[in-house]
Amino acid sequence: MKLSRRVVVLTVALAMVGRAGLVGWGQAVDGHGAGQSGAAVATEKADGKAGDGKAGDRPLPDIPTLMHEVEAHQKASEAIQKDYLFRSVETQQELDGHGGVKKTAVKEYDVFWMNGVPVHRLMKKDGRELSADEQKKESERIDKEAAKAKARRAKAEEQGKETDPRGHEEITVSRFLELGSFTNARRVQSNGRDTIAVDFTGDPKAKTRSRVEDVIRDLAGTVWVDEEDRVLSKVEGRFLNSFKIGVGLVANIQKGTSFGMEQRKVNGEVWLPAMEEGRGAARFLLLFSFNGSVRAVQSDYRKFKATSTILPGMSTVEENDAVPQ
Repeated sequence: MKLSRRVVVLTVALAMVGRAGLVGWGQAVDGHGAGQSGAAVATEKADGKAGDGKAGDRPLPDIPTLMHEVEAHQKASEAIQKDYLFRSVETQQELDGHGGVKKTAVKEYDVFWMNGVPVHRLMKKDGRELSADEQKKESERIDKEAAKAKARRAKAEEQGKETDPRGHEEITVSRFLELGSFTNARRVQSNGRDTIAVDFTGDPKAKTRSRVEDVIRDLAGTVWVDEEDRVLSKVEGRFLNSFKIGVGLVANIQKGTSFGMEQRKVNGEVWLPAMEEGRGAARFLLLFSFNGSVRAVQSDYRKFKATSTILPGMSTVEENDAVPQ
């Protein structure tokens, strides 16, 4: 099971869903309490009222078994995800010392897979198309990132380690079950589909093997599993404690920072990112940071073929027919 790209960044390159794009509603900068968002509550119905009205008659699955099924289905879904391209519009609001919005920035990305690596190509900044020079630099950046990801994967494979598509450490469901607990399973309806919602709470006494696992141990949140397809349709969570790596120079996540993501089923065959957001304060090297809120909304899903050479400026993408949303 993998986290969204936004969660990947916040948890120092951990993975549960792709960048799909990577949040939530916990005790963040807006002061809202932890737990479900108003939107989540509005779209969910109590157990027994979902689907055909007979959902309450079905027994809930064993939680560990369910989570392992999600892990297997997420991995299988990646093969289909590689055939799709979509647009992601990211809006970031920076707050001042009084909680007011000091600055708003909007970036638009095309998201696709290249040589087995999910990438984000920046297309617009605050509504402005990139200049020719900026486009060249963006192509160079993407090719370098893809090459580094392939190198990380190759090195990990030599060591017999499992990684996500970007070559970062992959935390399995088995380790999640050792680092915390999934509880309070209930059947609800979300966005018109039957889901099983399960809460996750890290165990502060769990023994960890890495700094990434330290983060998981301090997480709390809820995952929504699509009952039919056994994939994550939604995730919400929050960091229970502040977290730093390298005295805060490598990563710095403030206590209460919250995150979340949603996926939607596209073309009746694949689940792709629909929304990611975060509130609070977090920074990871020079790659990503926010103090306030960040929200990415995905749309314009379409199939494509990608051909690329890992050399600066040589990546190309050929689009096929658009996909109904």
